[in-house]
Amino acid sequence: MVTATIFEAKTNLSSLVKKAQAGETVIITSGRDKTPVAKLEGIESKKIKRLGFMETPGFELGDAFWEPLPEEELNLWNGEGE
Repeated sequence: MVTATIFEAKTNLSSLVKKAQAGETVIITSGRDKTPVAKLEGIESKKIKRLGFMETPGFELGDAFWEPLPEEELNLWNGEGE
């Protein structure tokens, strides 16, 4: 855990943020008695998951993929005629 006064936090904000991103907790204090007033912690970034099929070597979508569905299949998708 890292402790910094408000003045130290203002002048060293970038380095304190890097420490928080690395997993450390930064406590910011105020006054002569150095009372804790704030806590700086890193947050987990949510990575966007990509569909893996686009990265598969040799895989290609055929032209038929983009063609409209036949009437029978459309009816099944719409809940008609099971």
